[in-house]
Amino acid sequence: MRNIKISLYFALAAACFLLPGYSVALDKGNFSTTPVTNNGKKWRIGYYEGGEYIDYQKVLQETAKGLMRLGWIETTQIPVQSGEKTDALWHWLGKVVKSDYIEFVSDAHYSANWDDKLRKSVVDQIIERVNGRQDIDLMIAMGTWAGKDLANNRHQTPTMVLSASDPLSAGIIKSVEDSGFEHIHATADPSRFERQVQVFHEIVKFRRLGIAYEDTVNGRSYAAIDAINKLTKTRNFEVVRCFTKSDISDTTEAEQSVIECFDKLAEKADAIYVTQQGGINSHSIPQLVKLAQEKSIPTFSQSGSEEVKYGFLASLSQAGFRYVGEFHAETFAKIFNGAKPNQLDQHFQEPPKIAINLKTAEIIGFDPPVVLLGAADEVFTEIATPN
Repeated sequence: MRNIKISLYFALAAACFLLPGYSVALDKGNFSTTPVTNNGKKWRIGYYEGGEYIDYQKVLQETAKGLMRLGWIETTQIPVQSGEKTDALWHWLGKVVKSDYIEFVSDAHYSANWDDKLRKSVVDQIIERVNGRQDIDLMIAMGTWAGKDLANNRHQTPTMVLSASDPLSAGIIKSVEDSGFEHIHATADPSRFERQVQVFHEIVKFRRLGIAYEDTVNGRSYAAIDAINKLTKTRNFEVVRCFTKSDISDTTEAEQSVIECFDKLAEKADAIYVTQQGGINSHSIPQLVKLAQEKSIPTFSQSGSEEVKYGFLASLSQAGFRYVGEFHAETFAKIFNGAKPNQLDQHFQEPPKIAINLKTAEIIGFDPPVVLLGAADEVFTEIATPN
């Protein structure tokens, strides 16, 4: 037991660097976060996403809460959101939230609905608006699709890329230190997924790791395939792959592709790393959890503790997305105070929080080490049903 404790301790230390929160900012200047107006007017914020995804709504909510804590908008209770869409939340922010400083522009919420044809026309609309009407002071580009579409010189509007799995490998930014564009900022943690797999391996000691992902540039980026391939050499495990459909407009087809892959991986792998993609959502998660449990397969959510609550075994959680929301809010505030997006630190270090579902552990016959339970900040004893 002592050796298990020591090895897991060092795995967690290496994974999380024993930090109490996100990393210390390395801004290229000293910028205030104090609320200010835009020469007496409100700063106008727009939003663009590639399509509906399970994390986007949560990230947007926590960013708004971060702005409340900084005093940019009045503190108010955000109503419980159903499903995973962001348009209702965005319109609520635009109509209900009170602020002397910023405005979530009601008619500036854009989505490509994971449709490649629609994507081009939506992006053209946004570019035409920010260049022509010039009525948007900051754009939120939510996710990899949106980041890739707006991280260019077709416009000069300050743009914050949020919730992109790996903006560096996706080609959204030049490096963690330099986005490559003065008006672009992308929140990045390039070693996040490597840390996750290291901890998962230390906990489970798998020999064959199953991964379901779309075999495209974006799909491989979401799944952190390059980082995982490197770990196979140092950690001595094999990757069992199954290819899905992710960034497509037919959500049902995307869900079914992941379900079929989980069914196959449960027969060939001894653990599954649950990656972020279009087919993994509140509708499909219960079936995916059931498939893994029936075969006694440990699972690790790339997304965070929300999916652990719904039945996946474990994750390095995002503390309810609060810390990343605060990081985004502070970056917004500094931009409104005169900073160029590329002058601000892009590196976000998620806090060292472990999440585990003990009900799932019981069902699959996994006996978690005592030190893991001691390190867990979120322990779920039941399996919740997604909204």
